[in-house]
Amino acid sequence: MIALATSSFDTTVLVLGGLLVLGALLAGLAHRSFLSLTAVFVVAGFVLGRGGADVLHFDPLSGFVTGLATVALIVILFRDGLEVEAEMLQRAWHPPLRALTVAMPLTFLLVAAFAKLVTDLTWTEAFLLGALLSPTDPVLSSSVVTNPRVPRVIRHSLNLESGLNDGLALPAVLAFAAALDPTDKNFVWWRFVLEDVGIGLVTGLVLGGVAAYLLPRGRALGHEISPRQKSLYALGAAFGTYGVAVATPHGNGFIAVFVAAIVLGMLRPDIRECFESRSEDLIELVKLAIFVVFGSLLTFSDLFNDGWAAVAIVAATLLVIRPLAIFVSMVGMRLSTAAKAFMGWFGPKGVATMTFSLLVLGKNIEQGRRIFDIAALAVMTSIIAHGLTDHPGAEWMGRHAEEERSEDMERESSRLAVRLRRS
Repeated sequence: MIALATSSFDTTVLVLGGLLVLGALLAGLAHRSFLSLTAVFVVAGFVLGRGGADVLHFDPLSGFVTGLATVALIVILFRDGLEVEAEMLQRAWHPPLRALTVAMPLTFLLVAAFAKLVTDLTWTEAFLLGALLSPTDPVLSSSVVTNPRVPRVIRHSLNLESGLNDGLALPAVLAFAAALDPTDKNFVWWRFVLEDVGIGLVTGLVLGGVAAYLLPRGRALGHEISPRQKSLYALGAAFGTYGVAVATPHGNGFIAVFVAAIVLGMLRPDIRECFESRSEDLIELVKLAIFVVFGSLLTFSDLFNDGWAAVAIVAATLLVIRPLAIFVSMVGMRLSTAAKAFMGWFGPKGVATMTFSLLVLGKNIEQGRRIFDIAALAVMTSIIAHGLTDHPGAEWMGRHAEEERSEDMERESSRLAVRLRRS
């Protein structure tokens, strides 16, 4: 992890430290404007990396980049898995379930088909790109999921969808990446499903259950277990699960971590609450590092390497495919057209796409850099577009919801008046 390719450790620490300070100072400004700290960190990486001053040098094939992406995925997937129980216990679970089981696969397929249409990528490469662009990220639209004026069902649906689709997209990303990696000569689809997915799933189920029952609920070794100890215990369970899963026989550690977190969160809500309340700083630090490294690997020429085809893929993904997939998935649901349009637009591409793309870039895939660049353009466009529309969009949805409630009250009053006259 200390080997940073050609970028010195001292320089990297200086940059990361400076950005942490800058992020803290700009937090208030970002909260009151369209600025996003995500955008600040990615742009900072871009300015200091290959696309600008060339101060930061990261080799995407280095152990640091792949190690950072691995650590980021472990903590993010673990946090997402722990959140499942708290969200699923709420009553409004039909919309997020539709988004995950219908909208997400449809987005994946339509992005792949469109990429195949406008580029010379093979079907496998196009499917990999589709898998990279199918997850969403609420970090880029925080007001949407925190503004109380936005109807709770919408906030709940977008938050749960973004929390779960990282783990659901992961097997497809890993499968298509393995199929395209010439060094993985023994790749077979059924073996990948049986070994990687199967062993990862079973490992997660078993170790999640073991972790839930191994830690006493009250006292341990004569002392009361503190929330801090429970949080550290959960983090240890996450990394331990990954280590066991990737050992012989080799399973998928990321899938194991995600499944173990779901099991642990369901069986031990106390551990889940302790981890969620104390892990925010760690997760933000990991995300910051991912944002900076991701931005440092970009250049304008790389982003537009595929020219108008790349622009068309990004525009179609954000403006047509995601909204269409949401409208199709919500057929029959008691949601207004405005609510569906709002959910369709706010499907930003962020941390998951960044991290998955870094993993792809770290493999020996012939078109890996090209796929990474298209995905990067989608993330950069999403950062700007959703950062600009986050607060105004939430306010618009809030006003529209209030108008709908007023109209419903008027109709109800009219019906009551008619009943009273008839009686």
